[in-house]
Amino acid sequence: MNAPRALIAETLGTGLLLAAVVGSGIMGERLGGGNDALALLANTLATATALYVLIAIFGPTSGAHFNPAVTLVLRLHGEPTPGPLWAYLLAQIAGAIAGVLLAHAMFDQPLWQPGDRVRAGTGQWISEGVATFGLLLTILLGACHRPRALPALVACYIAAAYWFTASTSFANPAVTLARSLTRSFAGIRPEDVPGFVLAQTAGALLAWPVARVLLPRDACPPVETTARVSRARAGTDL
Repeated sequence: MNAPRALIAETLGTGLLLAAVVGSGIMGERLGGGNDALALLANTLATATALYVLIAIFGPTSGAHFNPAVTLVLRLHGEPTPGPLWAYLLAQIAGAIAGVLLAHAMFDQPLWQPGDRVRAGTGQWISEGVATFGLLLTILLGACHRPRALPALVACYIAAAYWFTASTSFANPAVTLARSLTRSFAGIRPEDVPGFVLAQTAGALLAWPVARVLLPRDACPPVETTARVSRARAGTDL
């Protein structure tokens, strides 16, 4: 992979993902007429379908992490990033913030609007740990067993986790930080961000040793994860 292209892909991909998350939340609220279930359904469908597309088109260029927790665990798992780790994380954070601002601009809202939606408490933190743990397991196991299906696997997992977790599954530190900049349906208070990020990090780090137990190294070499997915999308890895 080419490092500059990979960083551009991570920035664009994360930005478009956040535009989908926040934009669909705004649209869902407007059309739902106060029906939170309808707004969440709209938010879920837009997020999951956008995620599938973004992983499919940017995966061969950057690995389509769009998530610092994913980047960190894949690095621990033995998969190098095309550029420095810190550059990947900055690209994801910058893209996420830009995506939120873009969503606000599309709906003629103030660009800067710190979140005011309360998302705190033990249930919320456990939910974020579970959501991120499941996401990383989906990626690590899916990349080995079903690489061609990985975009669909991730999109389906996130769609489900929107509904089975109390937090609606942020499962991404960059996404969490960026969503603290919106007062829309998808927002979170800035003061609630650290608890979410700590829970997400714990869930992600727990997924790594579990995946190592379930995936013997000789069965699926970790350093080939991204390469396998890229070849699979090209139809050369069955």
